[in-house]
Amino acid sequence: MFARSVSIRLKANSTGQFARTIENEIIPLLRKQKGFQDEVTFVASDGTEAVAISLWDNKENAETYNRGIYPEVLKSLAKVVDGTPQVRTYEVSNSTFHKVAAYAAV
Repeated sequence: MFARSVSIRLKANSTGQFARTIENEIIPLLRKQKGFQDEVTFVASDGTEAVAISLWDNKENAETYNRGIYPEVLKSLAKVVDGTPQVRTYEVSNSTFHKVAAYAAV
């Protein structure tokens, strides 16, 4: 399993609109993507930043999404985002929610 973590600076007083955009526009797009597994979004208590983590069955499908649909996602979020979101990627090593075989480092 593969994860994309997107760190986002939010414009002032935009957390409600951000949450609605994720729920009504972004998640429906994600659900149509090959290999998409889950999306979890966190918003800081002061409303200034958010982190969105999407889980994918493999790196290739996450990269296909990044090249194809992600630019549309950025356009949808432009009204609530301050600056350019920062994307980092990870191999998922453990999850209590998803059945993931632990990655054993040797």
